[in-house]
Amino acid sequence: MARSSTSAPDLKWCARCGREIEWRKKWERNWDGVKWCSTACRQRGLTELDRSLEAMIIHLLQQRSRIATICPSEAARAVRPEQWSDLLDDTRCAARRLVATGAIDIVQKGVVVDPSTAKGPIRLRLR
Repeated sequence: MARSSTSAPDLKWCARCGREIEWRKKWERNWDGVKWCSTACRQRGLTELDRSLEAMIIHLLQQRSRIATICPSEAARAVRPEQWSDLLDDTRCAARRLVATGAIDIVQKGVVVDPSTAKGPIRLRLR
């Protein structure tokens, strides 16, 4: 979708899932107040678990060499060892939020990928 400078001045990322928010005409007057990409993200919001996953990703990456990567499942296992597989989607969301802040990159086969559209296995590394 082509954007004109008058219709959508800034790119935005969802505060919950970290995906790029598609600009909509109905948000024209309130673009600065838009935080969520969907009703589901708005209703779920951010939880302590979400913040714990973000912190764990950063912690695990800081313990490794500067160019090392981790799998998102490593953070999920560290936060909730017994139910880590239930956290995989939440961990990918946490990783996308960290990309939006500029803290990390999401890579596939060593190449940085768009976090909003990445499919399949991903790795995380410090930026």
